[in-house]
Amino acid sequence: MSTAPLAEIPVYLITGFLGSGKTTLIRHLIEQKPKEERWAVLVNEFGQIGIDQTMFEARDDVIVKGLPGGCLCCQLAFVMQATLVNLLHRHRPDRLIIEPSGLGHPAGLLDMLRGEAFTNVLELRDVVVLLDPARLDEPRVREHVTFNDQLAMADAVALTMSDRATPAQLKAARHHVEALWPVKKWVAEVSNGALPISLLLKSGRHRAEGPRNVSGHDALRDAARQVVLLDGIDEAMPQPGKPLQQSGMALGYRTLSWRWSAEDVFDLDGLTRVLDRLPSRLRVKGVLHTDTGWKLYNRGDGAASLTTSAWRKDSRLELIAEAEHMPPTEETLEALQACHLQRRKGKVQQ
Repeated sequence: MSTAPLAEIPVYLITGFLGSGKTTLIRHLIEQKPKEERWAVLVNEFGQIGIDQTMFEARDDVIVKGLPGGCLCCQLAFVMQATLVNLLHRHRPDRLIIEPSGLGHPAGLLDMLRGEAFTNVLELRDVVVLLDPARLDEPRVREHVTFNDQLAMADAVALTMSDRATPAQLKAARHHVEALWPVKKWVAEVSNGALPISLLLKSGRHRAEGPRNVSGHDALRDAARQVVLLDGIDEAMPQPGKPLQQSGMALGYRTLSWRWSAEDVFDLDGLTRVLDRLPSRLRVKGVLHTDTGWKLYNRGDGAASLTTSAWRKDSRLELIAEAEHMPPTEETLEALQACHLQRRKGKVQQ
């Protein structure tokens, strides 16, 4: 292993509001990665369990680290620095991509990356914000402080879900972005996360301009000073038939999540019916062991996808919504458990 000092590792922030397609876009960037480079990806999730990290296939030249349970700019600001130092020195990546929580404000994270601990070690490149044009049709999103500050602080904007947007929505999104100050380096329409990697590789340094209205996050950061988080400790593994439940609340949003043993198997048809009946305003993510194999379920703004997953450690499901729109916990779990199959002696029995 090299002992040369770490120097000016390019860092890119891929941010955006809940359900904007950050993980999908990063996966496409990895597919375009120069073969000779080693990348590190740090994924932060607002929810209490790590699901986004399960979406990346294991490979030697890309190291993925998940930090669930808050946002990097406040609740996890202190553990983030220690985790990042360890990640850089252990794996010595050529590039670093950070995916903050969809409710995370970039300001605190940018301050840390530019702080003394990373002077001459990291070179902050573009902050790219992902914007689903359809979200501008929703007043609750359009008026959200963090949503607007993410856009204003970004160097560049990727208009995701462009294949699902109408021409009028795409035009309105471009006008919205073009009215922002400072002017963005580029605005690109992206379908299925396929952003050309050349836009990042040719980027310059981040421009330290833009708003810093982080009052809601400041309160969480102050509270986090009293919390000690230990990195690298394995999660408790759920027992067959006994899911582990977690919940959280911050910034007006609530999370509700469960983890099941890998031995627990779900009826896929019944499970998708339950998930599809959940309120459309819920952000729903899950990786689940079903009777047709391991599946990744991903739903944002009512549009759901179901794909094959390489994850095999456990089943995970997470709901994120404004507090008043979260469905009853016991009723939801009961419906999910009704889809559960028991695996006994190599056979699946209902």
